[in-house]
Amino acid sequence: MMKIAVIDGQGGGLGCSIIEKLKPRLPQGAQIIALGTNAIATAKMMKAGADSGVSGENAIVWNVYRVDVITGPLGIIIANSMLGELTPKMAEAISSATVPKFLLPVTTCNVEVIGRGDKESLPNLIEQLVEKILQKVEENLSENHSS
Repeated sequence: MMKIAVIDGQGGGLGCSIIEKLKPRLPQGAQIIALGTNAIATAKMMKAGADSGVSGENAIVWNVYRVDVITGPLGIIIANSMLGELTPKMAEAISSATVPKFLLPVTTCNVEVIGRGDKESLPNLIEQLVEKILQKVEENLSENHSS
């Protein structure tokens, strides 16, 4: 069973958008785990359709090593981003996890990504992100069936 972590904070709006687009397209058995930097973000992502959810530093650090894919805004790998909600320990764990990470070029930490998505709308970027995750899920399913 494939587990996809959606990480968000500051209200969980971006995580909700990802989950709402991704969930109906996942194969049966794939799970979305909402990892919120705070309880409000987690609750909103759960309402959007996540299969399970947890909040806070320890929960995020522990779970990123137990999933197959991580997604969220670029700020999840930058210490003290999201107006300080993303702790250095969280950023280190997320960026150190050896699973694929699909990140949207959205930050609130004075980091600007040049040349990636500058002219694309956020809904279009989310659709591209969902497509990449679905490709990874299909690859994972193919590998598991051939083993």
